[in-house]
Amino acid sequence: MSNVVVKPIAKTKPKVERPKLHKVILINDDYTPREFVVRVLQGEFKMTEDQAHKVMLTAHQRGACVVAMFTKDVAETKATRATDAGRAKGYPLLFTTEPEE
Repeated sequence: MSNVVVKPIAKTKPKVERPKLHKVILINDDYTPREFVVRVLQGEFKMTEDQAHKVMLTAHQRGACVVAMFTKDVAETKATRATDAGRAKGYPLLFTTEPEE
């Protein structure tokens, strides 16, 4: 029997890049009722009434407001569902997404 020394092969862990986050942005309009925007933010983005009210006011004052950050698929799904909620009521409510810098 020969003495064979087996050296373990060094395992390199593949560097897993974190998926790029995407911003969900609420775009202000002059037609969608504020209370409705607050309800959508609470329902789709799990905000408290206070948080949702602040986001709605920021969008109202500045024209747009970042609502939250998610992976691309989640951001697009939430933005679409929130926009569709407004469309279902005949409002021009709009949420968009864009990659984080």
